[in-house]
Amino acid sequence: MLDKVVIANRGEIALRILRACRELGIKTVAVHSTADANLKHVLLADESVCIGPPASRDSYLNMPAIISAAEVTDSVAIHPGYGFLSENADFAERVEKSGFTWIGPKAETIRLMGDKVSAISLMTKAGVPCVPGSGGPLGDDTGANLRKAREIGYPVIIKASGGGGGRGMRVVHAEGALLSSIAVTRAEAAAAFGNDQVYMEKFLERPRHIEFQVIGDNYGNVVSLGERDCSMQRRHQKVMEEAPAPGITAKQRAKMGERCVDACRAVKYRGAGTLEFLYQDGEFYFIEMNTRIQVEHPVTELVTGIDLVKLQLQVAAGEKLPFKQDDIEIRGHALECRLNAEDPRTFMPSPGPIKLWHPPGGPGVRVDSHVYSGYSVPPYYDSMIGKLITHGDTRETAIARMRNALAELVVEGIKTNTALHQEILAHSAFHAGGLDIHYLERRLGLK
Repeated sequence: MLDKVVIANRGEIALRILRACRELGIKTVAVHSTADANLKHVLLADESVCIGPPASRDSYLNMPAIISAAEVTDSVAIHPGYGFLSENADFAERVEKSGFTWIGPKAETIRLMGDKVSAISLMTKAGVPCVPGSGGPLGDDTGANLRKAREIGYPVIIKASGGGGGRGMRVVHAEGALLSSIAVTRAEAAAAFGNDQVYMEKFLERPRHIEFQVIGDNYGNVVSLGERDCSMQRRHQKVMEEAPAPGITAKQRAKMGERCVDACRAVKYRGAGTLEFLYQDGEFYFIEMNTRIQVEHPVTELVTGIDLVKLQLQVAAGEKLPFKQDDIEIRGHALECRLNAEDPRTFMPSPGPIKLWHPPGGPGVRVDSHVYSGYSVPPYYDSMIGKLITHGDTRETAIARMRNALAELVVEGIKTNTALHQEILAHSAFHAGGLDIHYLERRLGLK
């Protein structure tokens, strides 16, 4: 097993990694900005190293500082969590060239799957269904681009090949707006991702967002751990997730899981990963792969009984997966609500000191959070302060437990989006299940 791991992240995922390391007897090093000296995982880690000022570019995105922290603490591995540098192939490469173990896929795999055009090409070859589209990057031939859009059929969506997190996308409903939309998306992509390559897909008007969790080791073993429904979104950002996805049959789960596994075996995938799909009219369409642990991984853990973060560490240490596909069984249902320090109506961030933090409890309730009474939420980073996760034998039980958990939660001193989650859970349409990705925005009057 790995002797000492640098946790190259912050917040709830950093604490989650620390806890997994402790269970496995691994020493931890918390790297942090000057604004995060009082984070819970920093206070609990075996060692801590300040790597820069509050701005992410000077701390959590500072590759030399993180690698130096690993060197001065005699660490052997770096866990990037999610966000920040977790899907940065250059960083993964620099970590391994510096003699440390990267807890994640190989750099070449991150590059391959991080570029959406190459990822779609790989998935097509592996028999994974993809959204009808340009089949490659758009060139400068305006006539050819107009013809492709007509062949696909409007509306279409222009996407940045290197995009992610809901950025670098533009929907086009009529031919007159196509060429300007391509130009604007290219410019945005170049500025945001350093890659101006864009491609075109059919815009599905009312799809669901279904994703499949996979895990692979260094010996060619890859297993699917079922699917999650992440359709409850606002501005392409997930708000609530659940597993399994309502309405997805065991036969569909097995078929798509097998295709995902085949695609991952083809690239010798190592570690945890998620393949994301749009699902409409009974058909799945691949959109992208995330080569890291996901924010919503707890719902998969609760329905499978498998600790994904511990598995990441074990795989990185050279261990084989301790189970096969036939061993995976989905038990019950799980929900996750992302708790953000923000106004539930305007969605404006609400940083500041938390005067009182009282998390909920009871059967089937899990709280993943780094905050505590007296902790001050800084204004420099993502507004998520934690996650409420519930599990029950049925979806109805998981929902009832989540409603109880939200009612018990006490957060004083800042605003949170608790009221938004309570409103969603009160919707009869949510109880029916199977909502599309635009439902929440329609409900909130944002579309």
